[in-house]
Amino acid sequence: MKKVNLILNIVLVLAVAALYVLHFTGNSKTEHTASAEDSRITAGSGDIVYINLDTLVNQYDMYNDLRTELESKVSAIENDLNKKGRALENDMKSFQEKMQKGLLTRSQMETMQNDLMARDQELRNLSQQKQMELAEEESVMYNRVMDAIRTYVDNYNKDKQFSLILTTTAATNSIISGDQGLNITTEVINGLNQEYIRNRNK
Repeated sequence: MKKVNLILNIVLVLAVAALYVLHFTGNSKTEHTASAEDSRITAGSGDIVYINLDTLVNQYDMYNDLRTELESKVSAIENDLNKKGRALENDMKSFQEKMQKGLLTRSQMETMQNDLMARDQELRNLSQQKQMELAEEESVMYNRVMDAIRTYVDNYNKDKQFSLILTTTAATNSIISGDQGLNITTEVINGLNQEYIRNRNK
């Protein structure tokens, strides 16, 4: 009987000790987490903050709308060039067949050959011209987006009064580490999109 009581007492002491350790270890972790959250920086006047430009541009409604328009133009131009290319290819095959069967005079062959060569060169020139036009439109589109971002951020900072606003991209990431409280990307995206929707609906 004494042995049973002794075993029960040992088990009870161990259980109390285990509960004590778990209770105070859990509290210390909670306190540590809370203190870590409390110490998180919130950007304020005079701070140096940063924007992830890749995220900003890709989530900016104006950029996405303009890019969709440009992609539609690219698709229409590609379809038109492909259509002209197929028609030229078919006419070249027809010319080859007629020539092989001896269905054309020398004069007709020269005329058709010159015509096909002129059409081929015209199609090449058109393709090159369209590529240059699209590249120019893409450049103007990006300039419009960046100008809208700069204008918004300038006005935004008149209220916030940050000392410096840095930008970071995947290609030129100059910020190795920074507190997320100093990352104003989401706030700027939300403001930009609200402003864009207001202006678009006017």
